Amino acid sequence: MIYDKFLTSIGRRLEGKVAVITGGAAGIGKTTAKLFSQQGCRVIIADIQDELGHSVCHEIGPEMSSFVHCDVTKEDDMKNAVDEAVSRFGKLDIMFNNAGTIDPPKIKIWENEKSDFERVLGVNVTGVFLGTKHAARVMLPANQGSIINNGSVSSIMGGIASHAYVASKHAVVGLTKNAAAELGQLGIRVNCVSAFAIASPFVRNVLKKYDDDVIEKKVNGLASLKGITLAEQDIAEAAVYFGSDESKCVSGHNFVIDGAFTVANTSFGIFDQ
Repeated sequence: MIYDKFLTSIGRRLEGKVAVITGGAAGIGKTTAKLFSQQGCRVIIADIQDELGHSVCHEIGPEMSSFVHCDVTKEDDMKNAVDEAVSRFGKLDIMFNNAGTIDPPKIKIWENEKSDFERVLGVNVTGVFLGTKHAARVMLPANQGSIINNGSVSSIMGGIASHAYVASKHAVVGLTKNAAAELGQLGIRVNCVSAFAIASPFVRNVLKKYDDDVIEKKVNGLASLKGITLAEQDIAEAAVYFGSDESKCVSGHNFVIDGAFTVANTSFGIFDQ
């Protein structure tokens, strides 16, 4: 009996919580939304992809989910998504600022367009700012809550993505730390999850000339940790941790999930077998 209760408690780590997930209609957002609901959390899917968003809600079920059209660069949309959580489910416990974009891969900086640079920062940085702002607004009365930002290994190093993308992800980590410093005084935690490349719709769109197997081989070849393949589920599991009470003492942290890619320079090959 005690063991059964233990299994139930660890199996519903977000029981009774309410979350907003931006970019929740596909990829990491969709996987996270489904996992959150399995863990007892009711979710608002906020995305610009209406058909896909409604499809995710259909999979999860109307009692545990709701879709709202949301362009994260528009403050009214972000405000509406957060207010929908409170209106539909009574509160907001978790904000996952997951939505992101990237610009066309132009290697030479003088070939990059200002409009593309600003568009990427608009989604990846301004969107996170607006999500954090409005989540904090409704979390304040309860003096608790968890805000999770989607970063990237590009948040701690250069040379693996476009100028706009790398700049935006560095900015997300800075915003995460600054928001954690402020909002921690109000009982609200702010953390970042930064993953290496996975065969998600986002990455597939960037690496259009490669299929999933090739992408996985490239990523696995660069990671120091062998025998594993990074997947959307791994990022979703990290989001569950940061959204749960298990991380009640963790704030301002940039959690890197990359198979040790960013901690080792293997160029010298001293560990080659």
